[in-house]
Amino acid sequence: MSIHKEKTNKAHNEHIVENNELNLLEALIPVVFLMALLAYNIFGKEGVWLGDYSNQYILLIGGLIAAMVGFWNKTSINTMGAEIYENLKSVFIPIMILFLVGALAGTWLVSGIIPSMVYYGLQVLSPSIFLPASVIIAAIISIATGSSWTTSATVGIALIGIGTALGIPVGMIAGAVISGAYFGDKMSPLSDTTNLAPAMAGTDLFTHIKYMAFTTVPTISIALVIFTILSFTIDTTGSADIGGLLSTMDATFNITPWLFLVPLLVVVLIVLKTKPLIALGTGVVTAAIFAIIFQPEILAGLSDSHFGALTQAILTDTAIVTDNTTLNDLFTAGGMNGMLWTIFLIICAMVFGGIMDGIGALARITKALLSVATSVFGLFASTVASCIGLNVVASDQYLALVIPGKMFKQAYDDRGLAPENLSRTLEDSGTVTSVLIPWNTCGAYQSGVLGVGVGEYFIYAIFNWLSPIMTLMFAAFNFKIRKLIKG
Repeated sequence: MSIHKEKTNKAHNEHIVENNELNLLEALIPVVFLMALLAYNIFGKEGVWLGDYSNQYILLIGGLIAAMVGFWNKTSINTMGAEIYENLKSVFIPIMILFLVGALAGTWLVSGIIPSMVYYGLQVLSPSIFLPASVIIAAIISIATGSSWTTSATVGIALIGIGTALGIPVGMIAGAVISGAYFGDKMSPLSDTTNLAPAMAGTDLFTHIKYMAFTTVPTISIALVIFTILSFTIDTTGSADIGGLLSTMDATFNITPWLFLVPLLVVVLIVLKTKPLIALGTGVVTAAIFAIIFQPEILAGLSDSHFGALTQAILTDTAIVTDNTTLNDLFTAGGMNGMLWTIFLIICAMVFGGIMDGIGALARITKALLSVATSVFGLFASTVASCIGLNVVASDQYLALVIPGKMFKQAYDDRGLAPENLSRTLEDSGTVTSVLIPWNTCGAYQSGVLGVGVGEYFIYAIFNWLSPIMTLMFAAFNFKIRKLIKG
């Protein structure tokens, strides 16, 4: 039986506990407290009220409040505990995948795979096609690293400097970089949000990515066409001097096209529907072998032995130091340790969601949502609105995926919709719109790093604001809306 079929059957068989003692107002109490605490953390304490793991602690506090509501409404601790256990059990594989994603990022760095992608990607630059080239370069780097933040902080900064020298408005450049970076962030198996969305919806990583391509590829294609047209309306001057970056990478790593065999192998395994743990594990092992073959000097600089260097790359932080500060930020990876923040968030979200399940709050809220969303399109629209609303209120893209994902999961199942419909909608509306809100962590970060205000790049971040529109269009025309496979 395939992973997709297992997940589909599991989603069909799952239930949300009913509690006739609980009314809608009581069901919303934990959510209101959760939103209030998140708002206080962001606006009052700058996101560090309870330390680096504030959001995780707040989810646990929300779970405690939900438990108190449950006790008031005659729900036993055994019922709540059973739902927490089922939730945690359901995310075991996604958590293992996240650990492998961290290992993959580390080994792809020390093997030279990521630097080679940067090296060859930068050479695509040409003043006459600078904007669409910027989208493509940012997309390539973001797919390779799984991080829109890293892409903007490295290649994005370089592109802003080059484009400004060419006389291109910074808002356009930033919009192109962000469009490409978030396309890559959505489609990369290395991305934490790309792993988080299917974990919340109840599907697997590669089913999610393939299904997301239906809305994501047309959206980025439209963005590329618009940026190409914009390029013809701008007078460009100067030259794109990237020689310094290329020479630094060439001096630091053994840059060779042979390194692309590793990501090619992973892609082939994905196409052949190999289990995600096997595909990603193969990517880690082959990258480690290529690191020994092609980058012995890099490994020697990290540890006294190749084994020690590779162990460090897989498990903990790795940094390749060059003489270029711009590249130093790109050539870092957190290994499995770098995934702990997201994994803890998933675990805490499962605790909160399990208690909300156990006390019957999700059933009560879902009924209220379904009374408003009387059609399939209404359900998709409600999901989009919830994700964008949480990006505005909670100011955190992770929570914009976690909370709607948990709340709407049963509603999609009740309508006979496969879980990848939900995971795709979460990403189309939650992941990408976070950067369009100035006070959201993503908006503040991108604006600060690129030195361009959200108001300046908003209209040019075409991929980001077009994505939720595209997913609603697919829903409105009932196009590529997958149904659950019964039995």
